[in-house]
Amino acid sequence: MQELVELRVRRPEAVAEAARRRRRPDSLLGEHGRLMMIAADHPARGALRAGDRPLAMADRGDLLDRLCLALSRPGVNGVLGTPDVLDDLLLLGALDGKVVIGSMNRGGLAGTAFEIDDRFTAFDAASIASARYEGGKMLARIDPEDRATAATLESCGRAVSDLAAHRLMAMVEPFISHRVDGRVRNELTAEAMTRASTVAAGLGNTSAYTWLKVPIVEEMERAMAATTLPALILGGEVADDQDAAFASWSKALALPTVKGLVIGRSLLYPPGDDVAAAVDTAVGLL
Repeated sequence: MQELVELRVRRPEAVAEAARRRRRPDSLLGEHGRLMMIAADHPARGALRAGDRPLAMADRGDLLDRLCLALSRPGVNGVLGTPDVLDDLLLLGALDGKVVIGSMNRGGLAGTAFEIDDRFTAFDAASIASARYEGGKMLARIDPEDRATAATLESCGRAVSDLAAHRLMAMVEPFISHRVDGRVRNELTAEAMTRASTVAAGLGNTSAYTWLKVPIVEEMERAMAATTLPALILGGEVADDQDAAFASWSKALALPTVKGLVIGRSLLYPPGDDVAAAVDTAVGLL
């Protein structure tokens, strides 16, 4: 941790140098034929909770240790993060051969009045291309009662087009969302996921490079039949019953459009805190 701080102080250009040296992956898919990614873009949106630990992701040294361990496990071939996290991982030499996806819109801070107005405050397509990363991810929450949704969708559409112009993956994470007692809650039903996915699939001037990042819902088969875009399953909150979570991921992976997993807190902060075992179990599902 101290070495990273000193390097940032004395040689900030080391980040760009490390990005240029990074060995890029030959494919988006690993040897298992799927994309197995670790997600770590939560802190930039003020979402630091993992399970019953409200500030689990607030210790950057601990988070980096968990990320490096997860990325070192066989079968893990990608990572999703904001610039600060990816810069740290670059300096640590943890991104060689990995699919790297930059998180783009982190302005809809968790628990705020402006949460749905999800501004692009992190990466843009140009910076992702300049860093030689493989794509960008965006959150597209659709609240029928919040006019800020329109601006977010417009920005996401522009980002999809810009990434496609660089021939880079656009990973879109769509939800139908509502405020419940003042808090934004995602509607996790097959109908809501179908509506959200069809809107996300139509963003931008081409869908050639668009992938979806979706949650597990009931009647997953019906939800995944809504589009031909490849999909990745997200992990969501840390589950009390991890075996049940693994079973739901395994079932979803059997669907033809599901091409892998993008899991964050569920693997980085699992019940029992055995990161390696949790990651290895998830890889085994592939």
